[in-house]
Amino acid sequence: MTTTKGHCPALSNIRICDFTGQLAGAGATKILAMFGAQVIRVEDRLRQGQWDIFRGNGPWPDERRGINLGGTFNNHNVEKMGVTLDMRKPGASDVLRELISVSDVVAENFSKGVLDRWGFSYEDMVKIKPDIIYVSNCGFGHVGPYSEYKTWGPIVQAVSGLTFQSGLAGMPPAGWGYSYMDHTGGYHMAIAILMAVYHRHRTGVGQWVDMSCSDGAAALNGPAMLDYTVNGVPSRRPGNPNSNRSIYPRMAPHGIYRCAGEDQWAAVAVRDNNDWSSMCEVMGFSDLAADESLACLDARIEQHDELDQRIGKWTSTRTSMEVMKSLQAKGVPAAAVQHPEDRIEHDPNTKAWDLFPTVQHEEIGKIRVDGMAVKLSETPATIQKGAPTLGQHNDEVFGDILGMSSETVRTLTEEGVI
Repeated sequence: MTTTKGHCPALSNIRICDFTGQLAGAGATKILAMFGAQVIRVEDRLRQGQWDIFRGNGPWPDERRGINLGGTFNNHNVEKMGVTLDMRKPGASDVLRELISVSDVVAENFSKGVLDRWGFSYEDMVKIKPDIIYVSNCGFGHVGPYSEYKTWGPIVQAVSGLTFQSGLAGMPPAGWGYSYMDHTGGYHMAIAILMAVYHRHRTGVGQWVDMSCSDGAAALNGPAMLDYTVNGVPSRRPGNPNSNRSIYPRMAPHGIYRCAGEDQWAAVAVRDNNDWSSMCEVMGFSDLAADESLACLDARIEQHDELDQRIGKWTSTRTSMEVMKSLQAKGVPAAAVQHPEDRIEHDPNTKAWDLFPTVQHEEIGKIRVDGMAVKLSETPATIQKGAPTLGQHNDEVFGDILGMSSETVRTLTEEGVI
C-alpha cells in the first residue's frame, strides 16, 4: 500500500541509527521504515571482512550477480537509507557519535558486547544523547548463562524447543527449515522499539531494551508447554504429532485432506455442532447428520479416523479451491493448502491486499518484495523504494543530515572511514 496524498506517515518524526542485519533485526526496522521512520542502515565489514551476508546471496533477480543484487537483503531493507562506516578506522567513532546525537533509536542485532567493544555501550550513548533508545536483539540477550553463545536461525529453533516438536512421532526432529524465528524476533523487536518510543514521548526518558531472540521463539511453544505442565503430556508421543490433524484446540473433524490433482490438499476445521451440520450438508452426509451420537464433540473425536476417511473420499474428487469455497459458503472454516507460487501468482486475495508490491531498486530495477498485511486508514505503509545499494546515501546522510562539508566527506571516503 502506498501513502495516500495528504497523509503523514505515522513514524515520520523518528530517526533510527540501524546496525541490524540478516533477518531478525533488519525485519524489525523494515516495518518501521515502511511506516515512515527514517532508518539509516549503517553497514560495517564485520565477520571475516564481509558485508551483510545477504547482500551477495540469492535469490537473484535474474542472471546478474553482485553485492547489491541479493534478493533477501533487498526484501528486508526496503524504504531504508544506507551508509558505510568502517569502525576499525580512526575517525569512524567520531562520525558515529554525530549520527547517534541526531538519532532517536540505535538498533542492532550483533552478538553480545559488539557495541561495547566499539566504545558505544548504552552508558556511552546516554552521554552523547541523554534520551537515546538503544535496542539490542541478541540470540540469548545480555543476561543468563547462554548470553555468550552464538546463534543462527536453526540454532534458535532448536534451543527454543520448536525443532523437537516439529517432527513426527518416532522420527528425528524435523526442524522448520528457513529461519522463521528470525521473523518472530523481528516482530518482537519492532514492538519493543515502538513501546520505548511511546514511553519517551510520555516521559522524555529513553532506555535500553535488551532482547533474547531465542526466548521469543520459546514463547511459541505455548500449547505444547501448557499440555505438559497441566496434563503431564509430552509433545512427542505415539501418534503425536499427527501431520494431518491438529489437536489444539479440541475440534473434530479438524485436519488436512487430499484433493483432486497431484499433491493437492484442503484444510477443514469443524468448530462446533453448527459447523458439523453445515459440513454434512455440503458433503451430502445425511446419515452422519442424523446420527445423534455425533452431535457430541467427544464422540466425533473418538471416531476421528473414520470421519477422516469419509471426508477424504469426498475431497479427493474435488479441487482444493472447490472444497474451500463450498464449505466457506456455509460458514465452515476451510482453505486450500496453497503452494507458495499459488499464493503469489494466482490467489485473488494476494492482489487485493497488495501482499507483494513492486519497488524500484537502484540496480535491480523493478522487483517484488514482501508487503504489509496491515492497512491503516490514516497512516498507511509506504513500500516503493528498494533496499539501498552499498553506501548509496553516504553523501546525503553525512553531508545533509550531519552537516559535513563535501571536502570532509571526500577525505573520509579516501581514508576508508566511510
